[in-house]
Amino acid sequence: MASLSSINALQASVAQAERQVQKDQVRVNQDADRLEASRAQLVKDKQTLSDNQRESNQAQATQAADNPAPTVNLDSAIEKPPRAAQQLPADLAPPKPSINTLGQTIGKFINVTA
Repeated sequence: MASLSSINALQASVAQAERQVQKDQVRVNQDADRLEASRAQLVKDKQTLSDNQRESNQAQATQAADNPAPTVNLDSAIEKPPRAAQQLPADLAPPKPSINTLGQTIGKFINVTA
């Protein structure tokens, strides 16, 4: 047979477990309320975003209709520097002739008669 102290300990454990269950149930209810509030806020934010995008698209369409794009004259769109200022890129320019120690240019012509 169970002793009186073991019965009291068992009752205390059951009471503590019941209190813990109640606390957890309150926490679950609070979390459910916060979740519902978050979902409602999400729906509201999505609607606001949709409204803002619609208004923005309408404003852009109205602005595009009111202000047509300016015409571009392609002849003046490209800068044409004077002929004297034009230079080839370094990799396309012909190599400059080298000068030896005697001051003679080398590499320009090859003397085949020598």
